[in-house]
Amino acid sequence: MPEGPEIRRTADRLAAAVGGQVLVRADFAFPALKRFERTLPGCRILAITPRGKALLTAFDNGWTLYTHNQLYGVWRVAAPGERPATSRRLRVALETRRAAILLYSASDVELWRSDAIEAHPFLQRLGPDVLDPSLDAASVAARLEAPAFRGRALGALLLDQRFLAGMGNYLRAEVLFDAGLHPALRPRDLDDAQTARLAEALLAIPRRSYATRGIEPTRGMRADYLAREGEAFRFRVFQREGEPCERCGTPIARIASQSRPLFLCPRCQPRRW
Repeated sequence: MPEGPEIRRTADRLAAAVGGQVLVRADFAFPALKRFERTLPGCRILAITPRGKALLTAFDNGWTLYTHNQLYGVWRVAAPGERPATSRRLRVALETRRAAILLYSASDVELWRSDAIEAHPFLQRLGPDVLDPSLDAASVAARLEAPAFRGRALGALLLDQRFLAGMGNYLRAEVLFDAGLHPALRPRDLDDAQTARLAEALLAIPRRSYATRGIEPTRGMRADYLAREGEAFRFRVFQREGEPCERCGTPIARIASQSRPLFLCPRCQPRRW
């Protein structure tokens, strides 16, 4: 599933293609949304905004398109009228005179009145977004100490979008390695220095991934996650099972956490202190 940095980069790319422009065509694969194919053309796209792993596309007629890529959804930018050859199923097409943005494979697609979009069940459950520039480490540390979160294992907590939106599996592994913490530890097990280090990593790692504009070529990663040019985000533990830890040389281990693979250094991230 795309994580916060990938979704925010997608939002940037879509907004650059069609932001501020007037729709000339809208197509939806879902019967419940067919009526909007008549009402959206002629409306201007006001903003395309990431919220955790969801995207909100706001129109000037008072409606907002909510989309969530889930595991397989992917957005493409194309020329007006162009539909690239693919085996994926087209779910949404929004077209202006300059470009078309196309959503394939995703099934979580809805249109809400803009003044009611914050009541969407997914958005209601979201915690602060790790890529929100107004979020600081002190606020993250306070959330770690909150009763709802302080007793939960870090391996589970860091995937919970109610704690921090935009986190995901590769970010979880890299954050815990950066902070030197085992996923079985709970926030209440940490001393003040460890809490501060984890809070800093929870902001620094996702922001570094976003800033580097993509991940370095890595086995098993989707092509649309990867950096196309320039600097790339480099994994230090994720999908590096058996390779030496860059800090101590111990082979990176793979364990299961929340039914997902999690990679760590057994020496740098001890289970007990």
